[in-house]
Amino acid sequence: MKNSKRDFIKKSVTAAAATFILPSLGMYKSVQTNLVTNYIVGHGDFKYRVDKEWGVQDPSKTPVNDCHEMVMDSKGRILMTTTGKDNHNIIIYDKSGKVLDSWGNNFPGAHGLTIAGEGNEQFLFITDPDTHKVFKTTLEGKILMTFNRPIEVSGYNNDNQFKPTETAIAPNGDIYIADGYGENYIIQYSENGEYIRHFGGKGEGDSEFNCCHGVTLDTRDSKAPSLLITSRASQQYKRFTLDGNHLETISLPGCSVCRPVIHGENIYFAVIVTKTWDSYDGMIAVLNSDNQIVSFPGGSAPKYVDGILANPIYDGQTFKNPHDVLIDADENLYIPQWASGKTYPIKLHRI
Repeated sequence: MKNSKRDFIKKSVTAAAATFILPSLGMYKSVQTNLVTNYIVGHGDFKYRVDKEWGVQDPSKTPVNDCHEMVMDSKGRILMTTTGKDNHNIIIYDKSGKVLDSWGNNFPGAHGLTIAGEGNEQFLFITDPDTHKVFKTTLEGKILMTFNRPIEVSGYNNDNQFKPTETAIAPNGDIYIADGYGENYIIQYSENGEYIRHFGGKGEGDSEFNCCHGVTLDTRDSKAPSLLITSRASQQYKRFTLDGNHLETISLPGCSVCRPVIHGENIYFAVIVTKTWDSYDGMIAVLNSDNQIVSFPGGSAPKYVDGILANPIYDGQTFKNPHDVLIDADENLYIPQWASGKTYPIKLHRI
């Protein structure tokens, strides 16, 4: 039924897109101008209609700076991290793009956002490389636990070296913190915050990282769950056992990837940049269960030459440094963006 619905939408949107080039700016309610929207991106079975108006707000009421990550709670609300000392660092949307709530001034560098638990017992883990801390909070913003520099790790001499970017939660409740902007260790804690072990560190070896920006639990193999960890500056992601043993490295040339996001059998990445950091760039990468990219929304069609990914080409209009991707039950995508001129998140409607 879902595929039939998608086929119908695809035909309708494609027909509309054929006559749609540039929208009239008068049709927008937003304060953002010169938005080119309602066109199709992606490849193969992963194509989307771009909706740049979805999350736009009045910045005098709901300001944002750098927007980093998004998660969805059990009620279908979408929570997003954004940086800044003079605005709330957590913004809560509904699926239509309406802001329901916002809270938190304790996380000026709000970066990674992970949700754990079930129903009314859900929690957030917020990483803040600016304050050198990781916070466990309720969905309403009450701080329940704080993680500081791991004193058990000899690679740290002072608190400022600890610049965490992401967390992942294991089935038994263990917490993995990725120090992506710091010393590049993955630190494992028990559910109660007790140090267990660490692994990684800066370097280009199999078990080392060059910006372990994101970490995600991969349970697609229920008998052997593992960790997917990015080495963003090396344009790679790596698979590890839950006790920190390296299993494989997957290279994605031309793709500086943020955190891996698992949905069904697929992995999604925000490719924050493909060439240089001094201009707007980026796209989304959709990978199949064989670690092959099957779609590049916002970029050129994926191409492999002798088994090696050819560098993708940015389409020049869709994204401005995308930083994360959230997938809903209908396989629509929600994309927050970093250093994008204080833009609000974009929605890609699956067709």
